[in-house]
Amino acid sequence: MDLELEKPWRDLKKYIEGRAKEARYEAELALRFLEAGLMRNAAGKAFQAFKALLGALAAKHREYLAQRYGSVKRLRNGKRVWYADWLIAAVPTSLLLELARDLSPLERPELMRYANIALNLHEFRYNGLDKSGVLSRYARISSVEEDVRALATYVEKRTSELT
Repeated sequence: MDLELEKPWRDLKKYIEGRAKEARYEAELALRFLEAGLMRNAAGKAFQAFKALLGALAAKHREYLAQRYGSVKRLRNGKRVWYADWLIAAVPTSLLLELARDLSPLERPELMRYANIALNLHEFRYNGLDKSGVLSRYARISSVEEDVRALATYVEKRTSELT
């Protein structure tokens, strides 16, 4: 598989197509890992699938985000890009919930619900199960399976609507 993403500030349409394709591939891998019993890998892929979907949705609403985030971001190489374009390209995990919150009124309210599921799975990816609920929000593997399936299904549905 040869998948190279276009930069959003160069070709927004190609970027959306690339991120949607990436999201579908990651969702498919999440389900394959789930079937193979690789729960932490499945959780990580489901998270990556949602993150790619959010990047595509953010690109779809670039003008709105450009108004909301009007500043400029300096990249490591010294190049300056609009903050909204950097946000679309990077979809930083630390801002995932805020980005989903910004896009929810333009998309669908369930975007926030799935953003929270994605972050829960991301946490599980690193911490695993915790019956006490201190290190992970998951105490049962069946809950992880349910969330991976729900998130992968949502990503597949939304990406098919994008392209």
